[in-house]
Amino acid sequence: MIFRLDLYIESWYNGVRKTNMKEKLSDKIISESEDRHERILQIIRDYRPLDDSFMRELFRNDIPLTEYVLRIVTGIKDLNIIRSETQYDLHSLAGSRSLKLDVLGTDITGRQINFEVQRADSGATSKRARYHSSALDVEFLKPDDDTDLLPETYVIFITENDVKGKGKLIYQYERREKDGSELDDKAHIIFINGAYDKENDTSDLAKLVHDFRCSRAEDMFNKPLADKTRMLKETLEGVDIMCKAVEDLVEDLIEESNKRISKNKEIEIAVNFIRLGKNTYDDIAEATGLTVEEVEALAETLNHTA
Repeated sequence: MIFRLDLYIESWYNGVRKTNMKEKLSDKIISESEDRHERILQIIRDYRPLDDSFMRELFRNDIPLTEYVLRIVTGIKDLNIIRSETQYDLHSLAGSRSLKLDVLGTDITGRQINFEVQRADSGATSKRARYHSSALDVEFLKPDDDTDLLPETYVIFITENDVKGKGKLIYQYERREKDGSELDDKAHIIFINGAYDKENDTSDLAKLVHDFRCSRAEDMFNKPLADKTRMLKETLEGVDIMCKAVEDLVEDLIEESNKRISKNKEIEIAVNFIRLGKNTYDDIAEATGLTVEEVEALAETLNHTA
């Protein structure tokens, strides 16, 4: 067998090139992974209690912190929370809009306290609060119970901006007769102005609102909130929890986006079927995955715009 130096060199060169390509690809993957991890860490560093994802982890499985914060917000000094849940799914009536609560606390007397953070003004309307309040009534009254057994409820929105526009720290609403007398139905709605920033106000609630705007534990006044923030941002255990929370959030956003794209495609196909006029609404619904009601609504809209 004749030794071919040229073939040997070519083979060696190709092997090195492939190895280098693999190494470069591996380096690129590692670099992208490190960049992604650093972006996630920066998101975590920037998180404040006013941010939905961070707020949920702050209060998750933490009854003492929930009790501490709700005592300040409600003004009930002896509030004794016995159960605290985050991302609580309320059972809805057939056909009604579903609702997932940020935090739901239950105290020893049976009070139900829903605590929400709302950064967007559109998510902090009076009617939104009314819906939360009515949904709590539906959730906690059993089918055969008398309405007198309805629990006392609080719906509390802490908002990024002053959605009520009066410059106040707290807005408290209860149903009253026009002469001012209370209805006493035990349903309370509270809006807390997260933009409130008066230096001369040293009340517990003003300090809490300040802390909800902070991204760093050392800038907070309230030790329980600062300690939990420090744990989630400055310990390995906490950072692991928050990294998973951010990754789950990204996956949820991608899933929602894909659903919207899929829904738009279904609507586009249904519109084409309706315009052809050769199929029943039932057939179109079956073919596209839309409901018959959605197909009927599309057809009505097309008729109005024709």
